[in-house]
Amino acid sequence: MQTREVDVAIIGAGTAGLGAYREVQKETDRVVLVEGGPHGTTCARVGCMPSKLLIAAADAAHEAREADQFGIRTEVAIDSAAVMERVRRERDRFVGGVLKSIDRIPEKHKLSGYARFEDSNTLIVGDHTRLHAERVVIATGSSPNVPGFLKAAEDRLIVNDDLFEWQSLPDSVAVFGPGVIGLELGQALARLGVRVRMFGVGGGVGPIQDPEIRKIALETFNEEFPLDPDAQVESVTRVDEGVEIRFLDEQGQQLTERFDYVLAATGRRPNLDGLDLENAGLDLDERGMPAYDNLTMQCGNSPVFIAGDVNNERPLLHEASDEGRIAGRNAAHFPGVERGLRRTPLAVVFTSPQIATAGLTIQQVDERCQSCFEVGLLNFDNQGRSRVMGVNRGLIRVYGEQGTGRFLGAEMLGPAAEHIGHLLAWCAQKEMTVSEMLEMPYYHPVIEEGLRTALRDLNAKLHIGQQIIDHCMECGPGA
Repeated sequence: MQTREVDVAIIGAGTAGLGAYREVQKETDRVVLVEGGPHGTTCARVGCMPSKLLIAAADAAHEAREADQFGIRTEVAIDSAAVMERVRRERDRFVGGVLKSIDRIPEKHKLSGYARFEDSNTLIVGDHTRLHAERVVIATGSSPNVPGFLKAAEDRLIVNDDLFEWQSLPDSVAVFGPGVIGLELGQALARLGVRVRMFGVGGGVGPIQDPEIRKIALETFNEEFPLDPDAQVESVTRVDEGVEIRFLDEQGQQLTERFDYVLAATGRRPNLDGLDLENAGLDLDERGMPAYDNLTMQCGNSPVFIAGDVNNERPLLHEASDEGRIAGRNAAHFPGVERGLRRTPLAVVFTSPQIATAGLTIQQVDERCQSCFEVGLLNFDNQGRSRVMGVNRGLIRVYGEQGTGRFLGAEMLGPAAEHIGHLLAWCAQKEMTVSEMLEMPYYHPVIEEGLRTALRDLNAKLHIGQQIIDHCMECGPGA
């Protein structure tokens, strides 16, 4: 076994790991990037990009079917083999771009193999290298989490990683988990002609926290495929024809349906197994997750930092990129550790209608302000541009603070949510008031006029002034 010494070792060459590497390399050439699995990042290989490719095909089919409302007569024929061939071809192009950037990294800075801690400053990589590192960045990402009862589906159980390797689409799929991945892939499959039924636990729908948004989302998705967010599944059985699922419907009636495949979209778990973190001297919780500061990414006072999906805080590419840069910069300058920029939370689900959340959730607003906040809203049913386009379905709810008039956050289900969500996140990060947001230009006719309507509704309910602030301060802690 060879021995190497470096200033910084980075475990994982995904989005966070590459971000950390770029920061560390600015300060020292004694850095190594350790990767045990395939290169290419989760987003490019099995996440954001291949899923959006499948969604793009599904949206094209859906829009062709919906053209009848405009007097356009079409017949839709889906060549699923061609659909999946394009998904894989374009996916490989995105992965290729990442691989080219990794190829440009000097060979002396790369090390292949799975790493585990021998002590706080020593890693064993594979069975070939003992790596002494003054500082370590953990950026090992995450993997699909599959509940035990679904394993009864045996060879017909898949995760999103598997779906993109299909040569063509099956006739039917049972989707477990109406989170972001389940909603996006489930709706896409349904629009591409696959019979889909979706099962959830606990009543959640994507990242939605606002009960009014959740209600209309459930109604909307159930028009395309059955979605029970709190399903009572009695059994999952592998049979000759595929997988048999026995469950109770919302009326308590027992039903049995057969599907070609079961898609487990039941969340992801941090890739911590095999790291032997107990040898690193870190403070670990009951799940084996090290305690860390989400502004510095430092684990306690140690020279170990953790970034990206592995910390399971904000499993999004732009957050992983930010965290990687923060972790890398602090690892390079340790013990000089500084807080990095953490942006206002922003999440988008690329369903149709889209879902977006920006800033504080309704629960966080309530905790912060107690009763001293208001909600403005717009239902898209009669929003001008949306109705013209035939996409007038959804709801925006925006939250503002009494007394200050400050905009706090929003949730929405509706058209152009990916764009409106960005505007709202920018306003929240700049700590703008609702009245300041209404001073911004809004063109006519655009979907964003719906946002202005919601903000006007909110502004009319807000009372501004020191007297109101003093009153709100009496409501309770954090008000």
